[in-house]
Amino acid sequence: MVVIEEVLINEFSVSENDLIKAKEFQNKHSGRLESILINMGGLDEDDLPAFYHKFLNIELLVDENQFPSEDKIQTLPDIRLKLAEHNWYLLDINIVACLDPLNLEASQLMDAYQNDYDLLIITKNHAQALSELYLPEHNILDNNGQVLSLVEEDKLRELAAEAPVVNLFNKLVSKALKASASDMHIEPVDGRLRVRFRIDGVLHSEEYIPTQLQLAIITRLKILSGMDIAEKRRPQDGKIELKILQEELDIRVSALPLETGESVVLRFLRKQAINLEMASLGIEQDTANLIQEDLTKTSGVMLITGPTGSGKTTSLYSFLNKLNTDKVKIITLEDPVEYQLDGINQVQVSPEIGFDFSAGLRSIVRQDPDIIMVGEIRDAETAKIALQSALTGHLVFSTVHTNDAPSAFTRLMDLGVEPFLLDAALVSILAQRLARKLCQHCAELVPENELALLYERYPLKDIETNFQLKNVTLKKNIGCEQCGHSGYNGRVALIEYLRCDVELNAIPKDEAFIAKARELNSQRNCRTLYQDGLLKVLKGITTIEEVVRVAG
Repeated sequence: MVVIEEVLINEFSVSENDLIKAKEFQNKHSGRLESILINMGGLDEDDLPAFYHKFLNIELLVDENQFPSEDKIQTLPDIRLKLAEHNWYLLDINIVACLDPLNLEASQLMDAYQNDYDLLIITKNHAQALSELYLPEHNILDNNGQVLSLVEEDKLRELAAEAPVVNLFNKLVSKALKASASDMHIEPVDGRLRVRFRIDGVLHSEEYIPTQLQLAIITRLKILSGMDIAEKRRPQDGKIELKILQEELDIRVSALPLETGESVVLRFLRKQAINLEMASLGIEQDTANLIQEDLTKTSGVMLITGPTGSGKTTSLYSFLNKLNTDKVKIITLEDPVEYQLDGINQVQVSPEIGFDFSAGLRSIVRQDPDIIMVGEIRDAETAKIALQSALTGHLVFSTVHTNDAPSAFTRLMDLGVEPFLLDAALVSILAQRLARKLCQHCAELVPENELALLYERYPLKDIETNFQLKNVTLKKNIGCEQCGHSGYNGRVALIEYLRCDVELNAIPKDEAFIAKARELNSQRNCRTLYQDGLLKVLKGITTIEEVVRVAG
C-alpha cells in the first residue's frame, strides 16, 4: 500500500516540517492533505496530476487526440453533463478523464451509472479544453479573452471559502488594524502579490501572498464586497461590513485591472477610531479661534482645500459635530458616506442614476436645512448652487482640490463662478495637509550641532520670533516598538487659514490675485502650510523632514 506521506516527501520534495503543519491543520479542520499543502505553499498545484498518478496509480492522459469529437460527445449518455460539472469527462462509455479522482459526488454519479470504468488523470488545461466541449452553454469569456466556465467560477468560490484563504484575509485585516493602517494595497509585482499598509499616510511593505493563494484571496475580496469575480477588464468598487477584533468595520474596496493582474485597495473606515473633537486635529489655537468665529455664522460658505487623504472630510465632520444640536437641521451630500454621524441626515450620491452632487444639492435645499455639507465641488453647477444656497441663509461646507487657500478662488472661477458671487458668499478657506507626529516614546532632542544647521537652512528663527515661542524643543524621530520603528505615531493637521472679508474681496480677481492674497494673509500674521508645519517642528510635534514632505 502506497503511503501518501512517502509519496509527497520522496516524489514531490514536500518538507517534513510542512507535512507536520498540514497534518496538524487537517486534524483541527479536516480536509485533504494535498489541498492543505497547496494552500500552505508546500506543494505546487501543477504537480497534482502527477501526485494522483503516483499515489493512486491512475494513468495520465497526455494526448489530446484521446478527446472525443463533438459528434461523439453528443452520442454519450446524458450523465456526461452532470459529470462535467465536477470536471469529470466521459470520453467513452467506460472511460472517464478527471481533474480530481477523489471527487466523491462525481464518483458516486459514475458508480450509479456503471461500476466498471477506467479513470484517466488530466491537467487543468485539459479540463478547460474539455469543459468547452462538454459545457459550451456554460462558458463565459473572462477578462483576458479566455473561457471561464460556470463550473470554474463555482470552484473559485469554493476555493475562496476554504479555511486557509479565510484565515489569511482575517490575518491581514487584523494586522492592518493593529498597525492603525488607513488602507491596505494588494498589487501584482514580479509575478507575486505584494501587500502594503498605508500607516499615517505612508506606505509600508508588509508581506507577499503565496502563489497558491493569490487567485483565491482576490476572489474572496470580490465576493465579500459584492463584485463580479469573473470581471477583470473593468474597474470595480464594493463595500465589506464585518466585525473583527471586537470592532465593527466598514471597508471600501476598489479593484483596478493592470497589465500584470489586478490591484485591489481596501480603505478602512473605523467609526471607533475617529475623533470628532476639533482639538484632536492639532489646529493651533489662533487658527482655531478664527474657525470658531466662522462657525457662529448662520450663512456663507466655508471651504477646505487639499489633495485626497489630507483629512478634509474629518475636519468637516469635526465642524459639523461642533454645530450639531437639536435646534439645527444638518444635511450632508457625500460620495461615499464615510462615517455615520448621529443626528445628521447623510445622503449618498449615485452618479450612475443621475443623482450627482448638483442634483442632490438641488433636492436637499428643498428640505429646509440650516447647514449643508457638500462632499466636493467638482463642476460649475454644484459650485453655483452651493454659493447661491449660502446667499439664501444656509451655512455651507465643502471641499475643492487646490494646493493652497488663495488658489480656491481661481479654481472656482475656472469652473465658471462669477467673482461677485465668490465675494458675497465665501466666509473662509482652509488649506490642509496631514503630517506625521513624532512618537512620544522614542523621540529625542536634536543635538546642538544639528540644531545650528537647521536654523541656518530653514526660517525657524523667523517663526520663533513672529509667534513669540518661549519653549522651543526640536526633536528627531528614532523608532521603537510602539511606532513600528518609524519614529512617528499618528498625524497632525497643518492649516493655512484665509478669511474672505471686505479687505480680501477688494483685491481684483485677476492673474495677480493669488500673490496679493498671500501677501495680505502674511500681513495678518496668518501662516502658510509650510510655516504652520515649522511652528509644529519648533514645538516638538513633528520633524522638518516630514513638513518638507507634505508641505515643502
